[in-house]
Amino acid sequence: MNKKVLIITYYWPPSGGIGVHRCLKFAKYLRQFNWTPIIYTASNAQYSYLDFTNLDEVPKDILVLKHKIIEPFTLFKFLSGRKKNDSSNPVYVRDKKQNLIDKISIWIRGNLFIPDARSLWIKPSVKYLSKFIEENKIDAILSDGPPHTNTVIACKLSKKFNIPWLADFQDPWTQVDYFKLLKLTKCAERKHKKMEQIVFKTASKITIASPSWKTDLEKIGANNVDVILWGYDDDDFKNRKVTNNNNFIVSHSGLLGFDRLPDVFFKAISDLKKENELFKNSIKIVLAGNVDYSVVQSLKDYDIYENSVLTGNVSRQEALDITVNSNLLLLPLNKAENAMGRIPGKLFEYIASRKPILCLGPNGSDVQKIINSVNCGKSFEYSDYLNIKNYVKLIFELFANNKQFVNNSDISCYSVKEQTKKVAEFLNKISRSEA
Repeated sequence: MNKKVLIITYYWPPSGGIGVHRCLKFAKYLRQFNWTPIIYTASNAQYSYLDFTNLDEVPKDILVLKHKIIEPFTLFKFLSGRKKNDSSNPVYVRDKKQNLIDKISIWIRGNLFIPDARSLWIKPSVKYLSKFIEENKIDAILSDGPPHTNTVIACKLSKKFNIPWLADFQDPWTQVDYFKLLKLTKCAERKHKKMEQIVFKTASKITIASPSWKTDLEKIGANNVDVILWGYDDDDFKNRKVTNNNNFIVSHSGLLGFDRLPDVFFKAISDLKKENELFKNSIKIVLAGNVDYSVVQSLKDYDIYENSVLTGNVSRQEALDITVNSNLLLLPLNKAENAMGRIPGKLFEYIASRKPILCLGPNGSDVQKIINSVNCGKSFEYSDYLNIKNYVKLIFELFANNKQFVNNSDISCYSVKEQTKKVAEFLNKISRSEA
């Protein structure tokens, strides 16, 4: 008989973006490893954008518990003059230069809403789930953060009911790259760090999305930490149509913020356009998702805006179609202190597409090690103009000569099913040790 794990996650279909797929894929595969997932999420969450195709991924007979959440984003959009569908957080991807309202909002978010803007969900969630746990047997809790409101809810429930808890980190908490952008007072920063330490002491097990971040967590006091990568799902690539295209398509899917501005890459593209007539007539840059205004300006500065297609937010299925129909996949890592451990979820989808990857980030990064391990592309420093240009030129020459980039490496260790198997093994261990 399967054991039951309560998964606490803010992101759940119809949420769009990559973040929702962490728990969604766990929920899809956990039963194969003798764990029945029960989902707890918000009933009225204000997601940045919606993707109703994600609803097709939800297991048909899964129990999904929902409870109302109060969020400040509607007020922020009203005060800042943004439209309903505009980005709700100017910290990550800006649709314009920050104005006074943006700056005040960021200060309020960091100092009054701790650990994050969903913090008003903590008390009602603990109350709601306490009643559920009192009436139903739960063998373990799994939380997924950020938002680390999820983490705090799980922490309180684990302490209250002495239930083993796996605290999963998509991104770090106080070590995340945007933490320093929150304009924190010393008091607020101490509160964040105190809450984080309570989590470290309470969690039965901690997992995080990269090896470097595992080491970073351990340096600030976390114990019993292991890595759960994002992974790719084989089902996402079955029967996906690949079409012939006369364009040489370079694409990026997902948020493209000012901290990932690939200006040297754009210069290389611009120079190749000037030097090669066929390249000039073939190059097409497809950017799917929210794009910071600084990226748009850079495209214009390098005279390649006319060669670019900015789709805005697209469904996951559309993003995967763009990926498999591209000739080169761009993967810029955040220009941040913790970039060595930044492994975007889309990396594994890029790998599964078998298309060449051009990563921009620090030498020796976790992403570079993964790319090298399966021969699926190259990773260069953002400023490495010559190597960036030469690699684009190499892949373009394959295209121009009607040749394919060939990669037959075994990538099965990076499947989401394998990662979920590891999650189940951790759940087995903590539920036995605390039985």
